[in-house]
Amino acid sequence: MPNSELMPIGVFARRTGLTSSALRFYADSGLLPPAEVDPASGYRYYGAGQVARATALRRLREIAMPLTAARAVLDAGPDEASRLIDEHVAKVLGDAAAVQRKAASIKSSLADVPSLPVAALKGPVLADAIEQVLAAAVREPGMPVLGALRVEATQEAVTLTATDRYRLSTRTLVPAEAGATAWAATVSGDELRAAVADIRRSALVRVEATPHGCRLRMADRGDRHCRLLSEEFPDHRLMLASLPEVTTRVTVAKGLLQRALEEIPGERVTLRVTRRGLSVLTTDGEHPGVPLAAVVTGRGLRISFELTTLYPAVSTAIGPDVMLDLRGPDQPAAIRSADRGDLTTLAMPVRPDHSA
Repeated sequence: MPNSELMPIGVFARRTGLTSSALRFYADSGLLPPAEVDPASGYRYYGAGQVARATALRRLREIAMPLTAARAVLDAGPDEASRLIDEHVAKVLGDAAAVQRKAASIKSSLADVPSLPVAALKGPVLADAIEQVLAAAVREPGMPVLGALRVEATQEAVTLTATDRYRLSTRTLVPAEAGATAWAATVSGDELRAAVADIRRSALVRVEATPHGCRLRMADRGDRHCRLLSEEFPDHRLMLASLPEVTTRVTVAKGLLQRALEEIPGERVTLRVTRRGLSVLTTDGEHPGVPLAAVVTGRGLRISFELTTLYPAVSTAIGPDVMLDLRGPDQPAAIRSADRGDLTTLAMPVRPDHSA
């Protein structure tokens, strides 16, 4: 290769974002050998055609991929490389989840305090409730509480709540066995999601509180430990208590409303409620809309939502029919089952100018 096309190791390092020491290491390992080595001085030179491989290698190492796996990705075709990357990510996530569970277990054993029985719940029911309520959670950097589940237990009920500030979902369960005292805490949503499969396969799950976590005891399965978050959960009870009276109530088949939301174009939808029924429209008015048979009481109105806010609230509702309790175009709407009130989701609308 002509010397004019070669770069000294320092120049190549700056082009690729790798350090000179890393390049020497990758050369010695056979992963990225230099194009030429000066036999007299030992200086290493790299070609422009090696920049792409070096950059890809740097990015693979940034996601903690071992050298052997990185070599396989670099030497593979696009489809095989994608599969290998997915396998690596799945392993990293699985290892991280296992570490979190072990850490929660270790922390719960550090304090010489017995666990507090909170409640015993039917596993399949609890698993469904966790998934339904956590549909209103979100992973937001710097605000882990928005991805968490608030658990409030009394002898009569266990209430689960989650919110991402635009939605709030809450469901109340009747325990199979009540605990000895009231308890409330904010539990890691990610760790509860990871435990859902085991919870669903357990006839009865005993929930116990520890100083730093929540222990889920399941017969014939290992205990699962979920971290408690120290951040303060949003004051959802104050928000619920401050809501104005419902002015319009709409009862509609869940399947029909869900299908209309799937078919309507755009990122936002408008619900037009009249005494004759409900129509799902685009907010710009360019789509003719989807009319739906519905039972309406109260006054007519138009209310608009982000599709990402309204659709999950409808899709997780329990039962064949959903009830929309509306308070005006700028007030939170409640979406719940028409015949079961133990799961309710509040969805924030957008103003007619489409601002939140």
